Amino acid sequence: MRKLFFALIITLTTISTFAQTEMPNQNISTDSNVEFRLFATKNIYTFIKLNTKNGQMWQVQWDTKNNQFQTPISLTTLVTKEEEKFGRFFLYPTTNIYNFILLDQIDGRVWQVQWSTEAKERMVLRIF
Repeated sequence: MRKLFFALIITLTTISTFAQTEMPNQNISTDSNVEFRLFATKNIYTFIKLNTKNGQMWQVQWDTKNNQFQTPISLTTLVTKEEEKFGRFFLYPTTNIYNFILLDQIDGRVWQVQWSTEAKERMVLRIF
């Protein structure tokens, strides 16, 4: 019984040591003069491409088996052409693998952004 208990403790410790619980290390440059940024998701094959001037977003999928694609999450421009500015929009991850918060860093508006492999489940919802 004692041997079984110790074996169980060692097994659970080993499993928890190798479990991935954090977001991938994201190296975000401090340069605010870029039009596009890539944001990592918790899915190792999925990124979100953000137009930092107007808030448009695409899901970017990559893999090693020739199944790469880029698909829109939202092509809606969130500001007028006159209001566009490099670095205006930024994405923040949430604890939910599929959701991010989009922040307009000039006027403070926020949106819930959801990516998905299913087109009908992708969405951007304004948070009031």
